[in-house]
Amino acid sequence: MQNHFELFNLPQQFAVDAGALDSAYRDVQSRVHPDKFVNATDAEKRVAMQWATRANEAYQTLKNPQKRAQYLCELNGVDLQTESNTAMPMAFLMQQMEWREELGDARAAKDSDALDALDKQLRNERKARLADIEQQIGGGDFHAAAQGVRALMFLEKFGEEVRFAFEAIEA
Repeated sequence: MQNHFELFNLPQQFAVDAGALDSAYRDVQSRVHPDKFVNATDAEKRVAMQWATRANEAYQTLKNPQKRAQYLCELNGVDLQTESNTAMPMAFLMQQMEWREELGDARAAKDSDALDALDKQLRNERKARLADIEQQIGGGDFHAAAQGVRALMFLEKFGEEVRFAFEAIEA
């Protein structure tokens, strides 16, 4: 079975041309869309639906930088072990603790400016992590990239907490 990059005829790399991905996705979807199989046999309809589902999954994976990095790690034999491997560098853990403290203070004070500042820090950290991951994948260091993806998962989860805090203040 071809991988997601092959499905869309894209180079297997971290940097993805979003326009080319969108175009390739639309092309695949136009060929397997259930509407094209109205008069087909049940088996043909089932196969078309499986391809449409697979194309959707592949598109969502390649479109999202974090999911794309994780997928590239897995394609290259590195399992992220997201359930069992939660070890992170001490500096990252200390940063997490500082951010959690800032979030708690901002929530308690209903301080949207502090939440804005925290959100900006998170976006900058995420951007820096993605740049590191792109270099690591480009250099073939999929183990380091996997560590970066796990860090991104922490950042994403914490970003959700910040968004919930915004919503609580605005409510």
